[in-house]
Amino acid sequence: MTFISQTKEADVVLIGGGIMSATLGAMLSQIQPDWSIVVFERLNELGQESSGPWNNAGTGHSALCELNYSPAAKDGSVDPAKAISINEQFQLSRQFWSHLVTEGHIGSPKNFINTVPHMSFVMGEDHSNYLHTRFQALKPNPLFSSMEFSEDREQIAQWAPLVMQGRSGSGRVAATRAAEGTDVDFGTLTKDLVNFLSTRDGEINYGTDVTDVKRGTDHKWQLKLKHRASGELGSIKARFVFIGSGGGALHLLQRSGIPEGKGYGGFPVSGQFFRCTNEEVTAQHSAKVYGQASVGAPPMSVPHLDTRYVDGKKSLLFGPYAGFSTNFLKAGSLWDLPLSIKPSNIYPMAAAGVHNLGLTKYLISEVLKSRGSKVHTMQEYFPQANGEDWELITAGQRVQIMKKDRKQGGILQFGTEVITSSDGSISALLGASPGASTAVPIMLELLQRCFPREFKFQWQDKLKEMIPTLGTKLNENPDLAAETMTKTAAVLQLN
Repeated sequence: MTFISQTKEADVVLIGGGIMSATLGAMLSQIQPDWSIVVFERLNELGQESSGPWNNAGTGHSALCELNYSPAAKDGSVDPAKAISINEQFQLSRQFWSHLVTEGHIGSPKNFINTVPHMSFVMGEDHSNYLHTRFQALKPNPLFSSMEFSEDREQIAQWAPLVMQGRSGSGRVAATRAAEGTDVDFGTLTKDLVNFLSTRDGEINYGTDVTDVKRGTDHKWQLKLKHRASGELGSIKARFVFIGSGGGALHLLQRSGIPEGKGYGGFPVSGQFFRCTNEEVTAQHSAKVYGQASVGAPPMSVPHLDTRYVDGKKSLLFGPYAGFSTNFLKAGSLWDLPLSIKPSNIYPMAAAGVHNLGLTKYLISEVLKSRGSKVHTMQEYFPQANGEDWELITAGQRVQIMKKDRKQGGILQFGTEVITSSDGSISALLGASPGASTAVPIMLELLQRCFPREFKFQWQDKLKEMIPTLGTKLNENPDLAAETMTKTAAVLQLN
């Protein structure tokens, strides 16, 4: 049996079998069907790292409940701009998925997306005041017009019974709710997208490491390959390479030698969740309830009690509990972090570390938490939680961006960033949340940066067919926003 790709030269090589590569491949196969596309996934199955359903919160990030996208300023005001931007991006993703469903390119949307209301829940005077201010800032915007706010305990109990059952009657609490929120299984969606790509003559290779990426004298990229099980070696040339391998992207970006990748480092953060599949418990909760992050905690560590649908089965997750490992991938190596340190990034990484000592302290405290302490934290949001109903699972590995900064020397950046060579022939995606939910707009940005001529003169009509509101701000067009959200909800079979 031959394991290494039979294709010796391709137009496009996608490294990593997660939601990013899958989205880009599904797009390119439609707007440029004559291009050859080859995918390499190091594991034996797609979507097993950050795209896997148990490795992410599956929120369908649209800033309806995630408070870190709209923090309070020093004067107490809330700027809705970032939350609006995140929501706009998610609407593009919904339109692309709707197009794929309508055209029969992927299966039933119920396999990967379900309606689950999004809530924010806070306790105490200051947090309640903030949530009300946030609500007032977001509510007038068309993308948030359905949002509700309440400090009434009975109302909140109707929205999320488990959050209020057994809660002390003293103390102020507040909540917002957006009924149109969603839960997304990005693992299933990834498989659907790659299966579609394979029907368009895309070549998919499993269990294959890309060990090196170098530019050849012919200006094409030469990739060295190794099959993990057999040890067989191989190579492939490509006109364009996308490094979408999650935490593994940094190493390959560094191997490429492009100047744009100099100075970037990565800070790995692992996590755990409590999972409950007890139907007596899961039947009582249908919401994603997000709270406020602890002081010193990274934005990705915002506590949340989530309804999840995986393989058609309903469950609950609570977490995350942050941890630390030097792996850049869940199935990676403890040497990932040490081997990523280079002369070009050691100073930015050290400077970022100095400016984030609070994060280090927080991670240490999280690692030292006992199971009992973790259950106690859960009971702040689910007072009557029985620890025996919950199993502790390890979530996906996140690698936060560390990069140069003129003022501080180096900063730790939360979010995603696309790094592209000056000629657009290679691109890498670094970072984490809200990546999966905004994969479509991220890949649109990549296409525009790497293929500016094709994007402007050849692909516009087809892209507009797939994403009708491309180039339009829905939040500035209330009627179009309502029409678009209603249409995508119907196609995606959302309530």
